[in-house]
Amino acid sequence: MKKLALYIICCFASAVLLAETQTTRIDKNLTIYTDVMRQLDINYVDTLNYDDLIETSINYMLHKVDPYTMYIPKREDDELRRMTQGKYGGVGSLIMYRDSNVYVNELYEGMPAQQSGLLPGDRFVKVDGMDCEGKNTKDVSDKLRGKPGTTIEIVLERDSQLLTKQVTRRDIHLPAVGYATVLQDSIGYILFNDFTSNSAQELLTALDKMVQSNGIKRLIIDLRGNGGGIIDEAIQIVGFFVPKDTEVVSTKGKTERSNSTYKTQTSPIFPDMPLVVLVNGQSASASEIVAGALQDLKRATIVGERTFGKGLVQNIRPIAYGGHLKVTTSKYYLPSGRCIQAIDYAERQRGHQLHRDTAGGILPDVVLNDSAKLDITYNLYRDHLFFDYANRYYNQHPTIAPATEFQLTDSDLEDFCQFLEEKKFSYETETGRYLGELIKMAKQEDIDSTLLADLEAFKPRLTEDFHTAIQRNREEVEELLGGEIIKRYYYHRGYYAYMLRYDKELKRAIEEVNRL
Repeated sequence: MKKLALYIICCFASAVLLAETQTTRIDKNLTIYTDVMRQLDINYVDTLNYDDLIETSINYMLHKVDPYTMYIPKREDDELRRMTQGKYGGVGSLIMYRDSNVYVNELYEGMPAQQSGLLPGDRFVKVDGMDCEGKNTKDVSDKLRGKPGTTIEIVLERDSQLLTKQVTRRDIHLPAVGYATVLQDSIGYILFNDFTSNSAQELLTALDKMVQSNGIKRLIIDLRGNGGGIIDEAIQIVGFFVPKDTEVVSTKGKTERSNSTYKTQTSPIFPDMPLVVLVNGQSASASEIVAGALQDLKRATIVGERTFGKGLVQNIRPIAYGGHLKVTTSKYYLPSGRCIQAIDYAERQRGHQLHRDTAGGILPDVVLNDSAKLDITYNLYRDHLFFDYANRYYNQHPTIAPATEFQLTDSDLEDFCQFLEEKKFSYETETGRYLGELIKMAKQEDIDSTLLADLEAFKPRLTEDFHTAIQRNREEVEELLGGEIIKRYYYHRGYYAYMLRYDKELKRAIEEVNRL
């Protein structure tokens, strides 16, 4: 008995010592950090921006932890609202950095930027008094966002002309349901963008409408590109299709409050509806919970690519002076017990190289490999030539056919090729480029002239005129170029309607849902 008591005392003492050691290490390093800042303040030759220095050091520290733990200062309350509610104060545009400048990339339909006459391709010159020269997308975005109801002045360059626009910010709500339609054979299709506040209800509303108006009997939920969000919304969505009190996901972390089991709270609305879920490598977090739980519960067929493997849970904690810390507190585990997380970031803290666990993410029931290839369409997209031509097309064509009917003609493709000629576009296959590098190295190494001649003779066979390459890849060119053009007239709703016509993954999903 004495030995047992002694053992318990030793264990308790060890635990206390460990805790004290950990606390001491934190205190020691905070003291060092404070002393460094104090010495800088006293001795550095120039006046420093300590707010910026400290915020930078915090951000770098958190980046070393994992990509999802982050500091959100009070001035970025809009970003916090965007993450949790799917809305923010702004003008409703997507922007891009290109050639050392920031441009309008896309516009949200019915939002202030579109209503004020901004167009894709407009270059930002000034925003709310800030000169945009030398600024990046974050700099410009921070100026565009702000309190709803406030008006800002934006100076743009379009076709070498300066334009001044007065734009009044408003709450920008990004709908969770990007697009919903009825496909062949009474199949409902819902493109679901993210898991923000009330997103499950948005999905239910769209689904109910299709059931009541169109009598759909099967459903495809598209989670491709959906990076996740609020876990409760994911639980609700799973609950539409499985029995009440069914376990959907559990979380396990360092503290007891981080350990939870999430179950469906309501009786299913569509317990028997055949269901397919589309996913890809950008489907993450809450998307993986929905797909993985429905897969584990044998309630849906999952189609697509292995998902991202983001199984880390973040909670938002308030900190001093109105800021917040979004901090990873636990990991997700599906009903089968498998963990979604693919990368162990603790390995980096141990000095090991990060690698993806092949067991991470959700492996679909029907695996479709990414068909992306390095062909001419890659080059045209990379060089923003689809984007630039779409702007020109919009200027020359006041109206076009509806998105579901629009089709590029032979004349349109000829005009596109003429546009590429004007832009002095040159196309070289990746294989041809690597062969060129090989020939260059061979010359430097003084390789046998006969072998060098053979390599030189082979190169023309890998060279292709871009006109020929466009015709050879015509379907893909029509898909990407047509989609970019559609956005100018019908925005995202039209873009989705157009792109579904070319969607090979969706065609396979239709085949699978018809089998159920």
